Amino acid sequence: MDYCINSSFYDLLWLYEYKGDGEYIKNGTWPFVNKDNNEMKKTVFAVTLAALLTANIQANTVGLYLGGQIWQSEASGIFGEKNTLIDFNLKKEQQNNYFVAVEHPFPLLPNVLISSTTLNTTGKTNLTQGFSFDDKTFLIDDDVNASFNVSYVDYTLYYELFDKGVFSFDLGLTARDFNGGVTVTGITEIVTTIVEEDNVDHTHLIEEISSSVTTGKIKTDEIVPMLYVATNITLSLTGLSVFAQGNFLLIDHHSLYDYQVGLSYDLVDSIMVDFNLTLGYRAVKMEFEDLENLYTDLEFKGAFVGVIVHF
Repeated sequence: MDYCINSSFYDLLWLYEYKGDGEYIKNGTWPFVNKDNNEMKKTVFAVTLAALLTANIQANTVGLYLGGQIWQSEASGIFGEKNTLIDFNLKKEQQNNYFVAVEHPFPLLPNVLISSTTLNTTGKTNLTQGFSFDDKTFLIDDDVNASFNVSYVDYTLYYELFDKGVFSFDLGLTARDFNGGVTVTGITEIVTTIVEEDNVDHTHLIEEISSSVTTGKIKTDEIVPMLYVATNITLSLTGLSVFAQGNFLLIDHHSLYDYQVGLSYDLVDSIMVDFNLTLGYRAVKMEFEDLENLYTDLEFKGAFVGVIVHF
């Protein structure tokens, strides 16, 4: 909307006095105009600027985004303690992600995104070497089960550096709060030989087999800072858009990234609410160096489907 100031605007600032027979004459001005000309212009400019700012805020209202993903991730890699990392043949599992974001028209304040992701999987292997985990010792030829149950919440503050409708680019900082733990359970078979003699002085050797269960667990409670970037490209007249989003670690003693690329389709696009379907590919790399004495070189990757609702 365009605004302008012309002579008719200034005419409205004068007071009129009724003289009868339908005749009015100018008789003074409103109090705030009864100043010198420069001050009056400043006042008019301030009023006009306030109107422009108000119109801009009304045109760019606060937006609320709610979304979620179902992610079929395939896990691969090794983990353990510093000197021994083991491949536990981790399984492909379904993961979940949920997020809420708030965007607003105030340029100096960052937008807010809060996202929660789970990374749960299990695996099993037979040890070909000795292995220590959480100060527990697992022996050669032990059958060992692993349970990787890690989740994290991302708290992100970001700015829309560029937003022209068909293309947008966001940049921000994320605090990734890890929670959960990794558990290793080993079963050791113990063979005990018992010597028995019968009534005719015959000796029998009897073997009894028992098992011993050893369990070690390391928690993954830590907050790490990450760089946040996101972009979106709208494909005209199709209802489709291409998007990419990623978090990348900002410190040296870990190697960590989390990115996704995909397509979004506008299933509902109205004044009150937008409803989008998403389809894409996501990958998470976690190479930890002494995260609460946990060392990992793991990657989770696979396709996802999701929804985004915008109010």
